[in-house]
Amino acid sequence: MLLFTCAAGVSAGAVGAAETNDYPTSARADYVFGCMKVNGETRQALEQCSCSIDVIASLIPYEKYVEAETVASLNQAVGQIGAMFRGTNEAKGILADLRRAQAEAEIRCF
Repeated sequence: MLLFTCAAGVSAGAVGAAETNDYPTSARADYVFGCMKVNGETRQALEQCSCSIDVIASLIPYEKYVEAETVASLNQAVGQIGAMFRGTNEAKGILADLRRAQAEAEIRCF
């Protein structure tokens, strides 16, 4: 009975960890590469950029991160499509959540 309880506890812990680490490795690597381009290609930048995506991942689920990155990208579009994404409250809210997570990551990691 004790063995079953311990095994159940480990399974529950693994599920919790999976929920907080839902970013694929390729998305994390892409973020770190871009971050390092902006902040210098040094070992310190690698550590800070890796920390930054970890903080963002702890604050925003991956699905919301993808939405926010899409909105940020489309915000830069000119014309009607860009205006559509810049002008909606939903898009502004999604982008604000990402900006708050990025600010928190900046404070913690840089």
